[in-house]
Amino acid sequence: MERILVSACLLGHAVRYDGGAKNNDDELLARWRREGRLVAFCPEISGGLPVPRPPAEIGPARPAAGTTAPLDGAAVLAGTAQVRTAAGVDVTEFFVRGATLAWEAARRNAVRMAILKEGSPSCGSLRIYDGTFAGISVPGAGVTTALLTRHGIKVFSEDQLPQADEYLRALEQPGE
Repeated sequence: MERILVSACLLGHAVRYDGGAKNNDDELLARWRREGRLVAFCPEISGGLPVPRPPAEIGPARPAAGTTAPLDGAAVLAGTAQVRTAAGVDVTEFFVRGATLAWEAARRNAVRMAILKEGSPSCGSLRIYDGTFAGISVPGAGVTTALLTRHGIKVFSEDQLPQADEYLRALEQPGE
């Protein structure tokens, strides 16, 4: 049986920066939970950040005018971007540690797919915030998503559960 790494906040765990959760009541998640497939994980908490905590976004490692390189989780892992709070506190190490621990949890559980919280600087898979703290989202992936993807784990957002189910069924086909 395939296991699925899932952002803990989507399963009702109060681990988000604001102390809340983003519980997802979708029937697919409920079925996978009943089947014992889900591995709940919060990379930000596992990385050492408290609840609540200041919101954080990905921005350039060295603020410079005219920066055109993508500022996403892959850039954080490459050292060309950082994760900072609105006050400018660099929290990159917590995000990288959490991503590493998420990968280790995935590896221990033979996970080949994940469902992570969209928009998060850790877990976003399609979009993240642009680093200005103005509520502007841009295409990109968070730090955990970037690391999991680098290791061959397919990441879906909570808005892509039908696609995740399709992928899961393909993984479980005989001969896979």
